[in-house]
This record gives sequence, structure tokens and C-alpha cells, in this order.
Amino acid sequence: MTKEPTKAAQDIAGLVRSSLSRRRVLQAAGVGGVALVAAACGTGGDDEAGASVAPSAAAAQDASDADKVANWSNWPLYIDSDDASGQRPSLEAFQAANGISVAYTEDVNDNNEFYAKVRTQLEQGQDIGRDLVVLTDWMAALWIENGYAQKLDKAIIPNSSNLIPKLQGVSFDPSRDYSLPWQSGFGALGWNKAKLKEATGTDTMNSLDQLFDPGLKGRITVLSEMRDTMGIIMAWQGADPSNFTEDQFNTAIEALTQQIDSGQIRQVTGNDYAGALESGDVIAVIGWSGDMIQLGADFGVALPETGGTLWTDNMLIPALAAHKKNAELIMNYYYDPKVAAEVAAYVQYISPVEGAQEAMALVDPALADNQWIFPSAETLASSFVFMTLTPEQDTAYQRAFQKAIGN
Repeated sequence: MTKEPTKAAQDIAGLVRSSLSRRRVLQAAGVGGVALVAAACGTGGDDEAGASVAPSAAAAQDASDADKVANWSNWPLYIDSDDASGQRPSLEAFQAANGISVAYTEDVNDNNEFYAKVRTQLEQGQDIGRDLVVLTDWMAALWIENGYAQKLDKAIIPNSSNLIPKLQGVSFDPSRDYSLPWQSGFGALGWNKAKLKEATGTDTMNSLDQLFDPGLKGRITVLSEMRDTMGIIMAWQGADPSNFTEDQFNTAIEALTQQIDSGQIRQVTGNDYAGALESGDVIAVIGWSGDMIQLGADFGVALPETGGTLWTDNMLIPALAAHKKNAELIMNYYYDPKVAAEVAAYVQYISPVEGAQEAMALVDPALADNQWIFPSAETLASSFVFMTLTPEQDTAYQRAFQKAIGN
């Protein structure tokens, strides 16, 4: 953010008005170009006046009544799962109750990477083979603006009325005609407690000063998502990630470049940091809150004392999806407060469903006041949303970031 941590508490709706993206995977080539796709399309950010009216998405004849299937693309570690059987309890229950077979694929490892896979089909008005996708707010805005998402039939999704008020009036989808939030969460610090104790003498972490401790040289990673990594670094330097200057961004880029060139940062990565933390190859990271909590009690997670990031991911039905009604039934099911609580109890992300906190008292009472799932105003005050960028700013900042991480 100088940092004004109360911004998030004053207006949590800002988390979806931001141009935040999340979970981008470092690739050997091409990431820089892909990252600029959104900026070129003019949706690197949106303003409070609201996005332009979305073009009408082409619609295929809905085969849902005859074809009881749905294809759902989501992020890894983002739904309740039985570790022993590998089954997903809430999804199994949905299928049993509705007679719909869901092909659930964890293939959204990165907003831009996923968009690159399906962009040609979307532009040519072809079915991408998914009936439901989960994308971060800024990418959801791009899809809606370009007519790549179908308008939802709220009659099939009556539980959509359970969306928490603060996420209802977002500028890129003011009436939530095209999207419903899946989960929200924080960019934060994560660490292997035993390895951190061994390397530095403490098993807790709350600052980037600790992350950049020489004792951790070559044993830390940061996110390949520009907004999370750069936002957290700028806050550490005393700038305001929700309202910063070009000079402040460049100062943060210099700090990142120095940490990479010195060997302090081992890797710039996406979701695969979790495996490296578990193996002990990596001791500490800038990562995502729920992913790290799911690793268990041997691992720590905390918002930096100078602030963490805040974002939202959204469910959308792609243009020409063949099973629109089936996808809407999935949305409706997951907006039942009890089901939302069951998912939140596992993924440990912020639930967007009104009544989920009350339901959590029955699902897992110990989590009913968990600040990672149901954050208070005080917790939100320790986070920020990244400044909305113009397309030109997004292009310039992405290029600078990609250069710093060696792309």
C-alpha cells in the first residue's frame, strides 16, 4: 500500500475490483507474452464506474437434460478431498443427489496459462470442453467483457442469494449476471517450522526481513504472480500497493532482482511450492494461505506484519458450454451454507457464502471463528488489494517483473 492497512477493512469489495491475478507458473519461455494478453485486451483493471456492457456470449443448445455430465476446471487444492481415498466428498454428494457425473479437473494452475490454452477456441466461438471454470477476478472480467462467459439463469441458482453482500456489486459484473465467487484468500508467508528453526533458531515468521535472512539463502521461493509478490515487497518497503507510483514499483523490482541475483530466492513458482515445502527443499515462501494451511501443523502461515494480499476467484460458464444447466446446478449446490462450510473447512479459504460461518459451528466448531476462513475487520486491515492498473501500466509492470525473474 505509505501503507494504510484499514483500506481492506473499509471496503472488502475492493478485492474484486482490483486487477489481482493469482497462481502463475514460471515457464521457460512465453510467459511474458502471455501475461500481456489481458493488458492488450484492455482489462488489466476496471474502475468504480463499472465495466462496459459485456457482448452477448454465443450459446450452444443445452444438452443438460439428456446428457447428465459436467466438465469443471478448477485450481489444485481447492475443494474438499479425502486424503485416503482421493474422493471429493461434497462432489460425490452432489453427483448422488442430482444424477450428474462431474469430470473435475485441476488444470487451472495459472490464469494466463489456462487462458492461453483456450483462447483460440474462445475467439473462434468454439466450445472449450468445459462447462464450469474458476478464474481470478481480473481474468473473469476479461472473459465477461469479451463475451466468453454465458449469462447465468438465476432461477436455477436460487442459492446465489446467499452471496455475501460485500461481493455482490462488483464493477466487472455489477449484478453478478455472469459470475459467482468460489473462494477468496490471502497472499502470505509460509514456512516449514522444523527447517526454519534449524536454519534461523526460530520456528515463526512474520516479516520479509526474516524471509530474506542469509540463513535461508537458496531455500526460499516467491510467487510468479506479479501482484502478490510485488505487492508484498512494496508494502515491506513502506509503499502502498493499492496506490503506488512507478518509482515505488521500480524500487521493489530492484529489491526482487537483488534477492534473485544473490541466490537468496531459489525459485519463482506457482502452486508447486507446496511440495517443495513438504520435502524440505524450500524452507519459506510467499504463497497462498489455504494451500499452506492444508500442509498441516508442521508448517506455519502468517500475513507479513507489513501486510498481505487479498483476492477472489470466480465461477463462470464458458461460451458454448454444452451443459450450462448442469453447471448452474453445481453453483447452486455449493452456495448452500452447509456445503460451503464443508468446503471451507478443508480448503481453509475465505467463504463467500452468507450463513457458512453459522453452518461451520455444526461442521467443525473449532473453525467457526477461524480468521483465514471468516476474517474479522482487524484481520482484513492487515491485507490489501493491488492497485487497479491501466492496460499500459499492466504491460510495463509485467514486462519489468518477467525480466526480473529471468524470463
